[in-house]
Amino acid sequence: MEFSHIPVLLNEAVDGLAIKENGIYVDGTAGGGGHSSEILSRLTTGRLISIDQDPDAISTLTERFKHNENSIVIKGNFANIKDLLMLRGVGRVDGVLLDIGVSSHQLDTAERGFSFHMDAPLDMRMSQSGTTAEELVNTLPYAELRRIISTYGEEKFAASIAKGIVKARESEPITTTLQLAEIIKDNVPQKVRRDGHPARKTFQALRIAVNDELGVLEKGLDGAFELLGSGGRLAVITFHSLEDRLVKQKMASWCQGCTCPKDFPVCVCGNLPKANLVNRKPICANETELQNNARARSAKLRICEKI
Repeated sequence: MEFSHIPVLLNEAVDGLAIKENGIYVDGTAGGGGHSSEILSRLTTGRLISIDQDPDAISTLTERFKHNENSIVIKGNFANIKDLLMLRGVGRVDGVLLDIGVSSHQLDTAERGFSFHMDAPLDMRMSQSGTTAEELVNTLPYAELRRIISTYGEEKFAASIAKGIVKARESEPITTTLQLAEIIKDNVPQKVRRDGHPARKTFQALRIAVNDELGVLEKGLDGAFELLGSGGRLAVITFHSLEDRLVKQKMASWCQGCTCPKDFPVCVCGNLPKANLVNRKPICANETELQNNARARSAKLRICEKI
């Protein structure tokens, strides 16, 4: 199966890694290999380790790079990036790229259940294993559904949507994407239905919960930063505010030095910065890229360099 995906902020992200032709790099969310391919094109004797948890992506990556001696493809979750590399004898790398979130292939493949535009089983599993969205909407209590929709979807009508889901499942199980989308639509005010699709935020929230995306991101960031050698760079592309806030806060913590109260005459904590920001503000897609790929509109790229 072809894993098609238009890489977002391709040159900006790969340029941000400051590729050395003999360096070791990791694409922790390789997908269809767009970013991986660009990194490989800049290596001579270096290595690129491409990681993805999606079996479709692994099949595509393996076929695409089968003749490239600089390429290593690993099936796994980037949350476990440190262990995945340590098992293969890699303890230090020169750069890590993480492109967070759902891929175009996953969105556009109806049977994966990520999209509210196409009818399909309510799945949403990036790894194609584990708990599905169907299981969540049919088994979680009202309070937990409301929390997930409110927290991960930043949906102000989370309470009414959660109540609607609980009421609907009393009659019959909620098993398809369009079935759920219709329930959401019926439980938001009329004016909300005119402002984009009312199911977007709830579907995002369920997808994040199914895949533990924020937990995976936090663990993956820590593992990636620990793997970096001195001068190594971490480039992270995010697509919604929850992800971007986590990346921003994590990088800020690495860049922070002394944490003593300001009225202390001398530093007693001994904390030193572990990184420097490469770009103070997030890098966003330019107008040319936006015209060619609407999904780049919400993308933000942050880069830091380990001291």
